Amino acid sequence: MAYADQKMSSRKLSAIVAVAILHVLLAYALVSGLAVRVAQAVQEDLTVFDVEDEPPPPEEELPPPPPDVPIPPPPVVVTPPPPVVIARPTVAPRPPAPPPPAPPPPAPPPPPPSQAQAAQPRGNPGRWVTTNDYPSSSLRNEEQGSASFRLTIGTNGRVTNCTITSSTGYSRLDNETCRQLTRRARFRAALDDAGNPTTGTYSSTIRWEIPN
Repeated sequence: MAYADQKMSSRKLSAIVAVAILHVLLAYALVSGLAVRVAQAVQEDLTVFDVEDEPPPPEEELPPPPPDVPIPPPPVVVTPPPPVVIARPTVAPRPPAPPPPAPPPPAPPPPPPSQAQAAQPRGNPGRWVTTNDYPSSSLRNEEQGSASFRLTIGTNGRVTNCTITSSTGYSRLDNETCRQLTRRARFRAALDDAGNPTTGTYSSTIRWEIPN
């Protein structure tokens, strides 16, 4: 529309300019004394025509406006909630169970029965010392009394030592007691736990009494 108006105005302007030029020429011819000639020339050559405005070009049909397209709403951005951290109590590991107690060691086998045995007199101990063994001086002095003794017995069953543990009060009777016992007393030797012969002891008492 604006382009058509601009084209029509240019043509009008050209016509007006041409008319103005003719008027100027005519005025010049009148002033210079050539009015008649110019008038004749103008009348002969000038053709007056009406300048008609060109019809405006048909209006261009504008394309129909695009149908209204609904604008989709912007996508809804769903922000997930922050993860909830649940603090769990720290559970200390249980200590390992104590190992089961070791079984008690087996009982040692019972020891073999002991074979220990004290020294045993052989024969009749009452015959080891008799009134026939009374020292003559002790008879004259009427010495009498009881003598307690302890004998050490060797592994061969013989007396190796004699000790008076309770005196008669008379050294002659005490000495005679040990002398006769060492000569006459015989024993079965003592035995240890394994049944082997070992040193033993024997204790007793002798009564010295003057016969009637």
